[in-house]
Amino acid sequence: MAKITIDQDACIGCGVCENLCPDVFKLGEDGKASALVAESDLPCVQDAADSCPTSAIKLE
Repeated sequence: MAKITIDQDACIGCGVCENLCPDVFKLGEDGKASALVAESDLPCVQDAADSCPTSAIKLE
């Protein structure tokens, strides 16, 4: 199971993560991504991290 962290300073709010993995990522009122869960083993989480244009999503 991967622990999910998002660098809010790096996030540009493009929405790629939410589009790829809506069960885990959501754009907030501030336009920045947040994780709906702290950990996940869904394959789309890795896809979202790999697709983030600013590498704001970190998985441990």
